[in-house]
Amino acid sequence: MQRAAKAKTPRRPGQKKPSNIEKDPVGVYCRIRPLGAEDEECCVEMISSATIQLHAPDGLKANRNGEFKETQYSFKKVFGINTNQIELFEDVAKPLIEDLIHCKNGLLFTYGVTGSGKTFTMTGSPGEGGLLPRSLDILFNTIGPFQAKRFVFKPDEKNGMEIQGQVDALLERQKRDSQQSVPKTPSSRQKADPEFADMISSEEARKFENVDEDCCYSVFVSYIEIYNNYIYDLLEDAQFDPIRPKAPQSKILREDQNHNMYVAGCTEVEVKSTEEAFEVFWKGQKKRRIANTELNRESSRSHSVFTVKLAQAPLDADGDHILQDKNQVNVSQLCLVDLAGSERTSRTRAEGSRLREAGNINQSLMTLRTCMEVLRENQICGTNKMVPYRDSKVTHLFKNYFDGEGKVRMIVCVNPKADDYDETMLVLRFAEVTQEVEVARPIDRPICGLAAGRRHRNRAFKDELSSRLDERGDPNNADDPALLKQLMESLPSLPNFELVDPADDQSLPRLIEILERRHRVRQMMAQQYDQTANTLKSMFQQFDGQINAKETFLHAQRCKLSEKEKVILSQKTELERLEKKSKTLEYKVDILQKTTDMYEQDKRSLRQELETRDQRLQRELTDRKRMEQRMQGMVTDTKFKWEKECERRVNAKQLEMQNKLWVKDEKLKQLKAIVTESSGVGVFPTERPEKPERPSRERDHNVGQMRSASPSPLHTGLPVHPMHRRSHSAGGEKWVDHKPSSNLDLDTVMQPILPNAIKVSTPNEKALSKCQKYVLRHQELASDGEIETKLIKGNVFKTRGGGQAVQFTDIETLKHECPTASSRKRGSGSGDGAAHMEDIENRAPMASTSSGFGYQKRRKP
Repeated sequence: MQRAAKAKTPRRPGQKKPSNIEKDPVGVYCRIRPLGAEDEECCVEMISSATIQLHAPDGLKANRNGEFKETQYSFKKVFGINTNQIELFEDVAKPLIEDLIHCKNGLLFTYGVTGSGKTFTMTGSPGEGGLLPRSLDILFNTIGPFQAKRFVFKPDEKNGMEIQGQVDALLERQKRDSQQSVPKTPSSRQKADPEFADMISSEEARKFENVDEDCCYSVFVSYIEIYNNYIYDLLEDAQFDPIRPKAPQSKILREDQNHNMYVAGCTEVEVKSTEEAFEVFWKGQKKRRIANTELNRESSRSHSVFTVKLAQAPLDADGDHILQDKNQVNVSQLCLVDLAGSERTSRTRAEGSRLREAGNINQSLMTLRTCMEVLRENQICGTNKMVPYRDSKVTHLFKNYFDGEGKVRMIVCVNPKADDYDETMLVLRFAEVTQEVEVARPIDRPICGLAAGRRHRNRAFKDELSSRLDERGDPNNADDPALLKQLMESLPSLPNFELVDPADDQSLPRLIEILERRHRVRQMMAQQYDQTANTLKSMFQQFDGQINAKETFLHAQRCKLSEKEKVILSQKTELERLEKKSKTLEYKVDILQKTTDMYEQDKRSLRQELETRDQRLQRELTDRKRMEQRMQGMVTDTKFKWEKECERRVNAKQLEMQNKLWVKDEKLKQLKAIVTESSGVGVFPTERPEKPERPSRERDHNVGQMRSASPSPLHTGLPVHPMHRRSHSAGGEKWVDHKPSSNLDLDTVMQPILPNAIKVSTPNEKALSKCQKYVLRHQELASDGEIETKLIKGNVFKTRGGGQAVQFTDIETLKHECPTASSRKRGSGSGDGAAHMEDIENRAPMASTSSGFGYQKRRKP
C-alpha cells in the first residue's frame, strides 16, 4: 500500500524530516451561535468575515476597575449567527471530502465551551443537516456508480485492506443474507428512519466531477468515544445478559506497519448509501454518554470520533474486474471529531461521577493545548522538545495528522452570552495558538501504472461500433436484430404432406418452389454475413494498427520501467536494511509499550485502591460523626435527668427542713400555750364543744405533706354529716392502691377515696401495666408518739426494656392525734392560741384541694 511521506514524532530521533517539505497552517474557523434569549448580555461581536471582538461584561468591568479592554481575534473565516449549515459545509468540510476521494486523509474537530453548539454543527437537526450527513451525502453521490460489490474489500484488522475474489465475496454475501447480521442498503421503497429522514431528504444532490472512473470504491465507517480517557466502541454488538450485565470493554491503541495509530478491535461497517451510513452513526449515537448539567440539558460527557474510511483499487486492463493486488489498494480516511465541552465545576455544580467526568474532559483538552503550544514552539524557535501526545488518548490517536498525515481543520464554536466570558476567552486564545501550528502537506498518491480511461474506452468502442453499423443504412443489414428476425420469419415453411406417387405433378412442383425460395433467402443472409464480416475485419485492422502503436509506446515504457526496476532493486536493499533496523526499534517499542501498560495497570489498580480507601475513610468519618452525635445526645439526656433529680432532691430536702422547722414552731406554740394556761393567764374551757373531732390537714404545694390540727377535747354536740371533697386533679386515671397488710385501720374522719383503684398488698407488674397512678400507704410513729400515715404518690410509665417503673412526684402526710393533747391549746385565752386556731382553720381547706385524692368525713363511733 502506498502512503504519503510524513514527519515522525520526536520519540524517533533517528529519522529526520526533509527540509523541503511544504507545510500548511492548521485551518481554524469560528462559528458564533445565537443567544438563547433576547435580553441576555452579549460579549462577542463580529467585526469582519475573519475577525471577532471580545469585550468584558459590564459587571466584570466594575469588579475589576475597568482594566479590561476589547480584544480582537482573527481566524481563517468567521461564521456569524445567520450562517446556515450549507455555507459552513461548503467552506470547511467539502474540500476534505474531495481530498478523501483523491487518497488524502483529513481531520475535522469542533472545540468550545459546553453549550456552544458543537454537536449541532457536527450532526445538525431535522431539516438542517450538519457537516457529517452532508459529507456522507456528497461522497456517495460521487462514487455511487463506481462502488464495488459488498465484501470485495475486507479489513485485515491491522489498519489495512484486503481484496477478496468474486467467489469469496459471493460466499460472504450469502452468509450475510442468511444471518441478517449486516444491515442492507435501504431501497427507495423502504421508509427511512424518521430521526434522520429530514436531514437526508433536505440535502441537494451535490457531487464531484473529477472522480477516477477506472477505480472501484468502498466505504467503511467506525464510531468510537473516549470517556474518562478510555476508548469504547459504540458499534460493538455486545450480547445483553439480564442476569449479569457486563460493562463495555475498553479498546487500546496500536501502531500499524506505517507507524499510523489505530484502535485495535474496532468495528468497521461497510456501507453503500448515505442512509445506511447515517443509520450506523445513529446506532452509535444512542450509546454515547450524555448527561443533564446546569449549563446544557444534553451535555456530551465524552469525545466522539466518527471515521469514514474510503478504500479504492484500480480495474484490470479490460476494465471489468478489480486487480487482485493488495499493494494497489489505497485507503484514505476522514475523522470527524466532536470534542466534549470544557466547563468549570463551580458553574455546573457537578458532584460524584459528573465531577470525575468534567475533570477528565478538562485534562484531555489541556493536553491538546499543551501539544499545540509545544509544536508551535518547536516550529518557531527551532527546538526539538518532545510533544506529549501520550498524555491523552485524544492526542495520541491523532498525532499522525499533526505529523503530516493529512489536513487538519478546527471549528471553534462560541457562545456569546456574558456568563461564558472567561471560558470563551481561554478558547479563543487556544485557537490563536493552534492556527500558528504548521502541518506538513501530504503528497499525492498515484493509483497504478496502467493507462487511464479503460472503462471509458470500452464504452466508447461499443458506442462507435453501434454508430458505424447504423450509418450504413442498408435495409438488408443482417446484423440488425429486428431485420434478422424478420428474415427468419420470412422463410417459407415446409408443407406437411405425404408423397405416395412419384408421378405426382402437384406436390413436387410446390415443394421445389418452396425450397428455391428458402435457398434465395439463405444466399441473401450469407451475403449479408460476408459484408458484415468484411466490415468487422476492416475495423479490427484499424484497431490492430492502434494496438501496434500502443505496443511500441509500451515497449518504450517497459525500457524505462526496467531502468526504474534497477533503481527499485537498489532501494529494496536499502529498505531491507532499514526494515531490520525498524524491527529492532519496534521490538524496543513493544518492550516500552508493555512496560507502559504494566505501569498503567499498576496506576489504575493503585487509583482504585486509593478510591476504595477514600470511600472507607469517608464512611468511617461519617460513622464517627454519627456516634459523636449519638453520644452527645445521650450525655445531654443524662445531664438533663440528673439535673431534674438533683433539683427534686434539693427541693425535697428543703421541704423536709421546712417541715421540721414548722414542727418545732408548732411545738413551741403548744409549749407556750401550756405555760400560759398553767400560769393562770387564761383558761381554755369547753369552747366550741359542739364541734366533733376533725383533724385539720395542711399540704405544702411543692411536696404535699399534710399536718392535722388539734381537735376539740370533747365529742359532744350535734352530729357532723359526712362531706365529700374531691381535688381538681382527681380524674379518670386508674390507681394502684398499695396498702401493706401490717397497716392499721385508723377510721379517722378524713380518708382518701380512690376511684377505679386496684388494691394490692404487694406491688406486681400486672397491676402496674393496667394503671397510670401509684400510691403507697406508709405508717410510722411520729416524735410525739402518734401514728402518722404518709401517702407516697407517683406516675407509672413503661421502660425501654418492656417493664414498668414508678416515678414518685408527691408525698402527703396524715397524722392521728389524741383530743386531749390539743384541748389545752383551745383552753388558753391568749391571743397566740386564737391566732393559731385561726391559722389552722385557714390552712386546712388549702391542703385538701391540692392533693390528688377525694376525701370523705366519717364520724368516729
